[in-house]
Amino acid sequence: MDLGLQGKVALVTGAARGIGRAEALGLAAEGARIVINDIDADAAASCPACRSSSAQRAAAVAFGRLDILVNNAGAGGRHLGRRVVEMEIDDFDIIVSTHLRSTFLCSKHAIPLMRANGFGRIVNTSSMNVTGGGRPGVANYSAAKAGVLGFTRTVAKEVGADGITVNAIAPGYVATDFIATFSPEKRAVITGQNPVGRFCQPEEVGALVAFLCSTQAAFINGALICMDGGKRDFHWGDT
Repeated sequence: MDLGLQGKVALVTGAARGIGRAEALGLAAEGARIVINDIDADAAASCPACRSSSAQRAAAVAFGRLDILVNNAGAGGRHLGRRVVEMEIDDFDIIVSTHLRSTFLCSKHAIPLMRANGFGRIVNTSSMNVTGGGRPGVANYSAAKAGVLGFTRTVAKEVGADGITVNAIAPGYVATDFIATFSPEKRAVITGQNPVGRFCQPEEVGALVAFLCSTQAAFINGALICMDGGKRDFHWGDT
């Protein structure tokens, strides 16, 4: 299937590794020209078929236009794992800023460039923490990702008539380098709870994003696409 992405210019945030890297490579495989944005400059520079930059309007500078924006960047690590009463304000603010505020800022600057072309695709990253109702210890992350979904559905209504679609994806556990740090026992629990019985592969997310950015997906707008193997519930004992 020709996705109609040949020559399109795409900016993928947080694309140095993991899901973002797979999204960038998936778009590049369909002929898109890629600009990646990541705080890890060395890893970003090593991404094949990609041109790296630190500016939010990097694609316009690099190629003179912008057709696709994939908002993937975010933070986690030490800012996650505390329940609300123990959570520091900075933990909440940093997670909301890197996941939600960054989605707003990049979209704000991308939309005028897309309007100028009469074509645009924005794909935002939500989470199974939204579709599954969240789990203890990540209230900040769940709030940010729920905000991403609300933002997506609202902006989709604002720009749909301009030839721009705005959609969100909700991945479950994806087999990235981060997941590789889990113990075999923890990985077995996670896959055992999933109806498909395995982790999502990064290239599967990349393929979904490429389709959502395609000309064939022009009538998909304001949607949340779940990619969690069918697991959309969390229990107190979940890992």
